[in-house]
Amino acid sequence: MIYKDFKDKKLSALGYGLMRLPTTDKESDIDEAEATRLIDKAIENGINYFDTAWFYHGGNSETVAGKALGRHSRGSYFIADKYPGVMPGTWKNPEKFFETQLERMRTDRFDFYLFHNVCEMNIDAYTDDEKYGIHKYIIEQKKKGRITHLGFSAHGGIDVLRRFLEAFGNEMEFCQLQLNYLDWEFQGCREKVELLDSYGIPVWVMEPLRGGKLASLKPEYEERLKALRPDEDAAAWAFRFAQSVPSVKMVLSGMTTEEALDKNLKTFSEDRKLNSDEMDALLAIAREMAASGTVPCTACRYCTSHCPQELDIPKLISLYNEHTLTGGGFIAPMAMMALPEDKRPKACLHCRSCEEVCPQQIKISEVMESFASKLRM
Repeated sequence: MIYKDFKDKKLSALGYGLMRLPTTDKESDIDEAEATRLIDKAIENGINYFDTAWFYHGGNSETVAGKALGRHSRGSYFIADKYPGVMPGTWKNPEKFFETQLERMRTDRFDFYLFHNVCEMNIDAYTDDEKYGIHKYIIEQKKKGRITHLGFSAHGGIDVLRRFLEAFGNEMEFCQLQLNYLDWEFQGCREKVELLDSYGIPVWVMEPLRGGKLASLKPEYEERLKALRPDEDAAAWAFRFAQSVPSVKMVLSGMTTEEALDKNLKTFSEDRKLNSDEMDALLAIAREMAASGTVPCTACRYCTSHCPQELDIPKLISLYNEHTLTGGGFIAPMAMMALPEDKRPKACLHCRSCEEVCPQQIKISEVMESFASKLRM
């Protein structure tokens, strides 16, 4: 197992994301015996970082993880948990949520604690201490020693990331970011990492396989990669990409099965960064994947000056592409919830004024109609 130095700690480079534990029936019904066995095996093989959150498995991840980890020496693992500020109902009374999390996890402190999913929907709540006091309360807990290291996770756009860093960047010790070779350019991940680098904030990787999408590829893509590294499968290539980003300290993986755990342990027994040719080949595949089925908007913004509704058409198309490529997901709906109703896709009048000036000849009105239908909002 590879380890990375982080302040006073040696962290396993592979962390266990407890969002996709084995279940017996529905998503909230965790197979506790099997989950405990996998956690035991992970610790025995050197994994010492375990990441959970309030909403994972319908609220049961923290409880099961707390019981499973509590059977081991407290010094043999690090707990990472998150303030559940991803829904408006959780923005008040931070003490209630924090104390409940400690109780669920059967601990008196969190080694790592995060503002969960800083995005368009909650940035106002996280930064408004007068109205909500989330940040103020969490800082107080850190001063009391109930939080050792403080960070945040982020799914929002770079403007939201910049705003959060301008407010609290000097207090943040790490950022958990959706980082993979598909999103390096598609979601502007490269620019986000560069921004974090400017603050000296290291990166924790979430979704290195993009929800499993990068665990297997089209045969033509896999053949191109096999020609470069015959002994690496598609999932390993995704992990090697993360290893190749200098500011990455931690890569999280939700390992539902023992097979996945064993494969990842084997991959992270080595640090095999990609060379320039391998990186170019992988990013070329990513561009081809992103181009398939998405709208070729270049964000030239000619359209916005001709929209009577003043819609941010390039932003909406970017979210449409994300939603289409992912096959759904929560990123686009959460970003949309932060917009007034008159700035959402359904507000499009289908006047086609924007289409008359679009250099890419995109049928924007049809895209807006499709997006509104998919989101039902």
